[in-house]
Amino acid sequence: MEQYPSNDHEQLLELATMRMPFGKYQGRRLIDLPEPYVVWFAGQGFPEGKLGTMLRAVYEIKVNGLEYLFDRLR
Repeated sequence: MEQYPSNDHEQLLELATMRMPFGKYQGRRLIDLPEPYVVWFAGQGFPEGKLGTMLRAVYEIKVNGLEYLFDRLR
């Protein structure tokens, strides 16, 4: 398996455990949010703060076909 810098690895681990705190998918892990929902956020504007940063990362990973990065974290 390809090695990632520890900071990137730690960020992926955090994405894997962070849960959506509100809305239709409240309680669901960010990495398990449906792509259309994350794309909707991209169009509406991500929330401010850490949640917005994390949702933006999930968006980039999903729309660029990099979801395999989440496979070992599920």
